[in-house]
Amino acid sequence: MNKLLKIAVLAAVLLPLDAFAARAWLLPSQTIVANSGGWVTVDAAMADDLFSMNQGAMNVDSLLVTGPDGQPVAPQNPAKGKTRSSFDLELRSAGTYRIAVADDMVMARWEEDGKPKRWRGTPAEMAANIPANAAKLEVEQVVRRVETFVSVGTPSALAPVNKGLELVPLTHPNDLYAGETAKFRFLLDGKPAKDLEVEIIASGTRYRDAPGETVLKTDAKGELSFKWPAAGLYWLDAGLQDDGATAPGVKKRRANYDATFEVLTQ
Repeated sequence: MNKLLKIAVLAAVLLPLDAFAARAWLLPSQTIVANSGGWVTVDAAMADDLFSMNQGAMNVDSLLVTGPDGQPVAPQNPAKGKTRSSFDLELRSAGTYRIAVADDMVMARWEEDGKPKRWRGTPAEMAANIPANAAKLEVEQVVRRVETFVSVGTPSALAPVNKGLELVPLTHPNDLYAGETAKFRFLLDGKPAKDLEVEIIASGTRYRDAPGETVLKTDAKGELSFKWPAAGLYWLDAGLQDDGATAPGVKKRRANYDATFEVLTQ
């Protein structure tokens, strides 16, 4: 079995936890909209080649779009194909919109009458689906957040979510310019995520022999800085595994964060 086929099979098994099988991303048609507002279309997919739709559509059942006033914005014209999902957003209020797919899932393995059993669902569904006397029970929580940002006119502040692994921009994600340095803070359940490895990759990976990633590590405050080498689209990924699971009976947790940024020319 070749490498790409193995990845595709793994992605199918893990859906909707596809961010751990391939690079998951949300890509808006625009990241900056004129003051009068307008429409943007957002694609959601996963693939090793960044922003190429060649593996599978990302599940957006847990999509949440938050407007500048902190209120939810309803997506329109949602569609899911073989290689991508998409939806439209009408953005009329000035400020920044956070577009995010956030999942909190549990994966469990155990034995029943000597036979292996598996289950996947939300933490709230665990008690009804996993026997209390399950033998050799292994339970892992998987918390994922994939997001991007679009601003109408002048970008506005973004409030932290304080759940799972997240980015708190000290430099606004819609105010990034080639040759300038951006500063970000990462939080885990609202606290600084120190010594977190963060990977940043420029788009166009299908045309390079290697992804050309830059790997950085956060300091004690969960912060890091990065100087954008050129204009274009970038994908950021951070992940960790810890024993800070938030669901009863869960021993381990994987937390993952992905984001798409657009860097502009001066």
